[in-house]
Amino acid sequence: MSSRVLAAIVLLGTLFTAQAETTEVRLAQQYGISYLPLMQIEQNRLLEKHAAARGLGEIKVTWSKFAGGNVMNDALLSGSLDFAAAGVAPATTLWAKTRGTPSEVKLVTAMNSMPMYLNTRNPNVRSIKDFTDKDKIALPAVKVSIQSVTLQMAAEKLFGEGNHNKLDALTVTLSHPDALVALLSGSSEISAHFTTPPYQYQELEKPGIHTVLNSYEVLGGPATLNVIYTTTRFREANPKIYQAFLAAFEEAIALINRDKRAAAEFYLKYSKDKDTVKDILAILNDPQIEFTQTPKNITRYADFLFKIGTIKYRPASWKELFFPEIHHLSGS
Repeated sequence: MSSRVLAAIVLLGTLFTAQAETTEVRLAQQYGISYLPLMQIEQNRLLEKHAAARGLGEIKVTWSKFAGGNVMNDALLSGSLDFAAAGVAPATTLWAKTRGTPSEVKLVTAMNSMPMYLNTRNPNVRSIKDFTDKDKIALPAVKVSIQSVTLQMAAEKLFGEGNHNKLDALTVTLSHPDALVALLSGSSEISAHFTTPPYQYQELEKPGIHTVLNSYEVLGGPATLNVIYTTTRFREANPKIYQAFLAAFEEAIALINRDKRAAAEFYLKYSKDKDTVKDILAILNDPQIEFTQTPKNITRYADFLFKIGTIKYRPASWKELFFPEIHHLSGS
């Protein structure tokens, strides 16, 4: 066989492999600075860069923005989304629901560790036990979002076994930006907001608004807020795309941690947020906030969801929830 023929065969094999994987990747994110790694991937075209480096040529990357994990889960299951990004609770719920089925979903990587604040403008509420039926608590998705599940954990801790849903009737589904406006307006029925950075800090700048609950108090320490997840089917059909995404995500995390001032400036430019660079930099420098791929306190959520019957299977460890590429990390 001549060297020319051999080269042609190799080239055809490479082209066939590249074509065997998808040429369009559909991703989604939500609102807030916790999604900064995905903003970096989108704006700096990092997935396109790492896909090309793996011989996949030019791929199309499509981005969507959702208000809550419930919508994210529906999109992933319907096949209209390839990589979802949401809180630990909705991701874990979907993992358990699809475990062992053709639509099996697993987690790809953690995105960050961040506290969530439950803020209120009601001066009579100093603890969650002080909420009454006159209060409405905004969060991204009733019963499903990580905020909702964290509130259930706090309720059971305070009111006792079996009382996890005691405050559910007070919760209202609203995106973080809409809930921020509602809370700050003072005229809305929304009297509290269980939220994430930067919204929780923006709310606290207004006199009369105070924090009732910090999620780290409920979890007993730093905990993963958001994760990326996808289907086993997509990962197996697109191994190079999957590796390209992980490489892009790792680069995005490195960009944020290497120069936090630049990351703050980038966030403001992308989000059109009205905060200052100083405000966002203060958030990024907060020792409670970390952009990392290492899962933290994931099993606390899984154990609780199993305990209250939301999921029917309890994972033996955090590694059972995640694809193997990050099993080398010191997660929990």
